[in-house]
Amino acid sequence: MKEALYWSEEAKGIRCQLCPHHCLILKNQCGLCGQRKNIEGRLMTLNYGVITSKAIDPIEKKPLYHFMPGSKIMSYGSRGCNLSCLFCQNHRIALDKNPPFIRMTPEEIIEEVYQLGLKSVAFTYNEPVVWIEYMMDIADLAKKRNIATVCVTNGFIDLKPLGDLIPYIDAFNVDLKSFSDAFYKNVCRGAKAPVLESIKLISKMSYLEITALIVEQENDQMDELEEMFKWIASIDDNIALHLSRYFPAYKMDHPPTKVETLIQAKKIAQKHLKRVYIGNVPGIQ
Repeated sequence: MKEALYWSEEAKGIRCQLCPHHCLILKNQCGLCGQRKNIEGRLMTLNYGVITSKAIDPIEKKPLYHFMPGSKIMSYGSRGCNLSCLFCQNHRIALDKNPPFIRMTPEEIIEEVYQLGLKSVAFTYNEPVVWIEYMMDIADLAKKRNIATVCVTNGFIDLKPLGDLIPYIDAFNVDLKSFSDAFYKNVCRGAKAPVLESIKLISKMSYLEITALIVEQENDQMDELEEMFKWIASIDDNIALHLSRYFPAYKMDHPPTKVETLIQAKKIAQKHLKRVYIGNVPGIQ
């Protein structure tokens, strides 16, 4: 364990200030992410150095299509998430309390990436925001070895820690799950507004691509999607947008998104954005 960043003491416990939940964490309890615990009046991280998943991926799988294209990237994930999406495809590591894991120091991570001859490292699979202390320590070492850093995130983070994190990260992919407040509240147990603020800040300070998973019967209304596309374009119409196909997972059993729905959404998005792609559909981009 390692003492966490971004918290303050209150009369009844500790107030976590990492993400917009602002959990009040009582003695010997954890926040909603399950990885930040009040131990004897200090907020401690439970997942520092905990690796549940790692793999060498094409960087396009993150997805990043315009950052180091054609290269391979070493990807690492831990456990925990500050959202609880009903369709979570990585729920066994993101939401289970104790998935299988190994421990690696930041030095071991960077040495592994270097020895493999790779030029970049990704923080992904679960939500990297709840791993921020470890991510920063790894990224600091990566800079010294000229290894690029990538963060694949839901963007649900307070602006102060995000502003501290961005200088460590060379490229982000933010998962913008919907343009509906109700969807974020009822399906993801979060809120849209903080994610939009994160996207604005990242776009000013780092390289950014955005992913939008389209789920029929939930967030596939074309007028709402067009509002999302317009909003992204108002920030920068060069931001690459990935429209990703949903498949049943975790607690959601809706049928897979129709390819025709994704194609229609792409045509609308292309009226506003210069770089639009379809994901999770072999042979279609």
